[in-house]
Amino acid sequence: MKPVPKPTPETQPFWDGTAAGELRIQRCRTCERHYFYPRPSCPRCGGDDVEWVRATGRATLYSYVINHRPAPGFEAEGPYAIAVVELEEGVRMMTNIVGVPNTPEALLLDMELRVVFERRGEVHVPLFEPAGAGR
Repeated sequence: MKPVPKPTPETQPFWDGTAAGELRIQRCRTCERHYFYPRPSCPRCGGDDVEWVRATGRATLYSYVINHRPAPGFEAEGPYAIAVVELEEGVRMMTNIVGVPNTPEALLLDMELRVVFERRGEVHVPLFEPAGAGR
């Protein structure tokens, strides 16, 4: 069993996007900065004139840890990479890396990635794979 996120009113536009095969993030219309995780006001300037925009889905690997133990209550899948990626829009998000062995030799910092989506229950979870992977 894998964890299944529960959408909230604040995150529903994000999950609607993933169901449509789009990675959506917020952008402040006041300071024109993108940000992630979803929230009603800009973390940079505090403005509440925000919009949802489609991200390119391109990212680079910023940081990761290879986890060998399952979280309590979940089946072992390990090892698996828990990663922070930096989107082309400049924001970072936590995710998993797929489509590559979960080894330090294969997970190179700054490697180019692209978003893919995995259905879990009623939601589609954004994961990232190497940009050159064929799907």
